[in-house]
Amino acid sequence: MAQEILKFAEEYSMATDEVEITFGEPLREHTSFRVGGNAQIFVRPYSEEALAAGLELCRRFGLKKHILGKGTNLLVSDKGVSGVVFDMTSLAGWKIEGQTLFARSGSLLKNLAKAAAEASLSGLEFAHGIPGTLGGALYMNAGAYGGEMKDVVRQVYLMDPAGHPFELSGEEMEFAYRRSRMEGSEDIIIGALLGLKPGDKEAIEALMRDLSQRRRDKQPLEYPSAGSTFKRPEGHFAGQLIEDAGLKGFAVGGAQVSEKHAGFVINKGGAKARDIYDLCEEVSRRVLAHSGVTLEREVRLWGDF
Repeated sequence: MAQEILKFAEEYSMATDEVEITFGEPLREHTSFRVGGNAQIFVRPYSEEALAAGLELCRRFGLKKHILGKGTNLLVSDKGVSGVVFDMTSLAGWKIEGQTLFARSGSLLKNLAKAAAEASLSGLEFAHGIPGTLGGALYMNAGAYGGEMKDVVRQVYLMDPAGHPFELSGEEMEFAYRRSRMEGSEDIIIGALLGLKPGDKEAIEALMRDLSQRRRDKQPLEYPSAGSTFKRPEGHFAGQLIEDAGLKGFAVGGAQVSEKHAGFVINKGGAKARDIYDLCEEVSRRVLAHSGVTLEREVRLWGDF
């Protein structure tokens, strides 16, 4: 496999100068939990053409690909991951025309929300406090405070594993609660067209400030985490179920159920990915025993646990 990796990097560098390639990149530097091992090979493509070239090489050399945004909903194994990690944050940028906003997948949601507010466009206020990228938000239909990505998505631009671009409408993305058709798909989101509405700039900015303050008041933002750790079970709230099971403050190693909000698992300090994983498993087991409700993890896993 090492020979294939070296050959991949050599051919990739020859194919385009719009790419940065590193070996053994620590993924803890690229995830909000601040844990995890290294990427065998780490790639930053600076154009869609460079991304397509990398995907084609992955296919040729039989290398597993991983698509990374800001890593805000991701738990990477302490052993790291094999194959190629594509860092999509190098593919960022947006433009606004009328009431539509086109953005590349590596754009931060908070920046898109600010840009929309500056243009007196409403619809992305809910996304201002979500720390991830557009691509990740579309993948899982991210949402907060009554808003979801499905409310504003009009068109999504994708690339198949061979590097060929195609488009899907918002309806074709099959958005549902914290999921989309991307679940289990090998296709990659490269951008989207969002439909917004005219609004009052001061009112939009005031709402975003209010939502940000509510986050600071209720969520343990001072610690590394991946936001809400579990999906909301139908008819329940995950945090309340965890608290009712007596698990607020429960810890495994350096991982802890937040004492501020039981729906958050945090890296209290020095946590390993295994600590976080084991804590989530034990929380799920105890909540099921206490309430009969099964918690489904919202955080995605990479690597061997």
